[in-house]
Amino acid sequence: MIKQKEYAKRRTQLMEIAGQGGVIILRSATQKFRNNDASYPYRQDSDFLYLSGLNEPESMIVLLPEGDQGRSLLFCRERDSHREMWDGGMVGLEGAVEQFGFDEAYPINEMKKRLPRLLHGCERVHYDLGKDPEFDHLLIGWMNEFRAKTRKKYQAPDEIIALNHSLHEMRLFKSRTEIAAMRKSARVAASAHRRAMRVCEPGMNEAEIHAELLYTFIRNQCEASYIPIVGGGANACVLHYIGNRDELKDGDMLLIDAGAEYDGYASDITRTFPVNGTFSGPQRDLYQVVLAAQLKAIDEVREGNPWGQVHETAVQVATAGMIDLGIIKGGLDEALDEEYFNDYYVHNTGHWLGLDVHDVGEYEIDGHSRVLEPGMVLTVEPGIYIPPSATAVDEKWRGMGIRIEDNVVVTRKEADVLTTDICKTVDEIEALMAS
Repeated sequence: MIKQKEYAKRRTQLMEIAGQGGVIILRSATQKFRNNDASYPYRQDSDFLYLSGLNEPESMIVLLPEGDQGRSLLFCRERDSHREMWDGGMVGLEGAVEQFGFDEAYPINEMKKRLPRLLHGCERVHYDLGKDPEFDHLLIGWMNEFRAKTRKKYQAPDEIIALNHSLHEMRLFKSRTEIAAMRKSARVAASAHRRAMRVCEPGMNEAEIHAELLYTFIRNQCEASYIPIVGGGANACVLHYIGNRDELKDGDMLLIDAGAEYDGYASDITRTFPVNGTFSGPQRDLYQVVLAAQLKAIDEVREGNPWGQVHETAVQVATAGMIDLGIIKGGLDEALDEEYFNDYYVHNTGHWLGLDVHDVGEYEIDGHSRVLEPGMVLTVEPGIYIPPSATAVDEKWRGMGIRIEDNVVVTRKEADVLTTDICKTVDEIEALMAS
């Protein structure tokens, strides 16, 4: 569990980046309703969560970089015993200070009265327009009012600076406590994948496997970090397949892409295995190509290597393997130069991972692939997908979709793979499914 002290340190660091004369504003995520008065489970805005740890709607953070440490303010709901009877405990003003370490707390319904006063004397507003249109309208209205006043008598900000670049650069580099949370989410997700492999058999439905995943997440006090993909047979060739309701057939493979979220931090694991527990010859051959590409790509997750090198390595190994199997024609250099692999290797080999499954952070700097640094966490997930419509290849390959995905931390030495608790070699998978 991330401590109050770390959240306070993040707020101080962000204020130092913004500098004297700035004011930082973040709004909480709004509550989303499924239908009528039935709401979706609340998920806090990731930037807001990163700076506070608070998982309540109707809240706003205001940071004032002044003095040595700056001032951190929280506008939130006041405690209401009647509302708490229906919805559970609320943090309230005292809790905002005592539990979450803010210097001051005010009722959210006083925001319109207090915030313009706080902006007085500031030069810049650091805020991301577009997330909350209603508040955008309020803020821009105040700014226009400020401009109309005589500057000599009323100093107020006349510039809005996007907050996301500096804040997202902070989020890209994970602390030890963040990595510990991600390791826990990875362990839970790996346990769910193991359970799915053990129970899977022909005649089951994708929905039953989906249920097994959710059971493992929830009983370990986690939730799914995204809607799981449970794609049997050709459904594995649909990259964002979430129907999860078809029969699992003997002789097909099953692709599961599922991660858990713990303390706000996501894991993201994919495994592909035979529904009946035994790889056929073609399944084994194509699987070995994807696995070789993944292992080689993980070796490239090292301090100082360019981000793009991970993808390029996986593509090269996968392309060579597909040529060997006769899926792609021609020589390796030609296949890479002409990108023949694009028909079957259709996505990047990974993405940043953290509070968001596809986490924030730049992949390029000044037009060049970003260099990997310690503390970055990424997925490594090569995949080959040959849909039933791929008549250019031998029929034995059609309808196969294979992806293998792990979560990897960049360190000063070799890569730290967070997701080692779930097997991925052919022999290990077959042994687990037979146990």
